[in-house]
Amino acid sequence: QVQLVESGGGLVQAGGSLRLSCAASGRDFSSYAMAWFRQASGKEREFVTSISWTGRSTYYADSVKGRFTISRDNAKNTVYLQMNSLKPEDTAVYYCAAVKYGLGQHRSVSNYATWGQGTQVTVSS
Repeated sequence: QVQLVESGGGLVQAGGSLRLSCAASGRDFSSYAMAWFRQASGKEREFVTSISWTGRSTYYADSVKGRFTISRDNAKNTVYLQMNSLKPEDTAVYYCAAVKYGLGQHRSVSNYATWGQGTQVTVSS
């Protein structure tokens, strides 16, 4: 099983960019499908994006499509989230998640057995 640590969050003005990283330790990172979720204050955790273990398949929530890009570097055991054209409504704690092999119900929180601790992203207007 992998352990996940997110980094790269911070405060940015609307229209700006941030890149989040999720570093995985443990074995067989390349066999895990990965995802990013976010949770705004007082709201439920929601799906942002996911990527297959090969990196060939990616999926996005409609709210971030065209602005966010997920990628992975299996040699570095890291998945990335490039966030451009940020909006105040993107403000949330962003979590990295992992599931072994197939994406399954990849938009569902319950699909993932392993989570990072989260990193705060705050977008000011």
